[in-house]
Amino acid sequence: MIILNSVDEFRQRYHSTKKWNRCVEAINNISALMPGVCHSIGDSLVYRLVDSKAPTTASFTGNRRYVEIHYYLSGSETVAYAAKSSLACLAPYSDETDRETFTGEATGRHTASPGQLLIFDNGYAYQLSGADHLRKMVLMVTIEGATFHNK
Repeated sequence: MIILNSVDEFRQRYHSTKKWNRCVEAINNISALMPGVCHSIGDSLVYRLVDSKAPTTASFTGNRRYVEIHYYLSGSETVAYAAKSSLACLAPYSDETDRETFTGEATGRHTASPGQLLIFDNGYAYQLSGADHLRKMVLMVTIEGATFHNK
């Protein structure tokens, strides 16, 4: 898991690839988003706004085809994380949802605060602690190094 403290830090670190620039484009569009509605930009990014009570998850979640980014706007949430290799598989990978679930012990925890971005790469799984009210943007970025040639 990568923790960034601002969108500016994200821009500086991930400025050289179209799919990361699309993330900034999506974040800049946040004022036009309705909670729970999925949007996409090109073939490399799907995103949505979460503005509600956030439930606690019982297991760890991991992805294979997408990197998941949580951009926190208000509220806070504690996230437990661990390398997938240190966890036990609870449910097999689903190609339809790009999710796999795990059980085990966290190797780290972080309480996300407004302005931070948490980036969950494919080697790690995460578990969310929940929150009474949370406003965040969830972005799913494809792991492929390039987009389709016609996009």
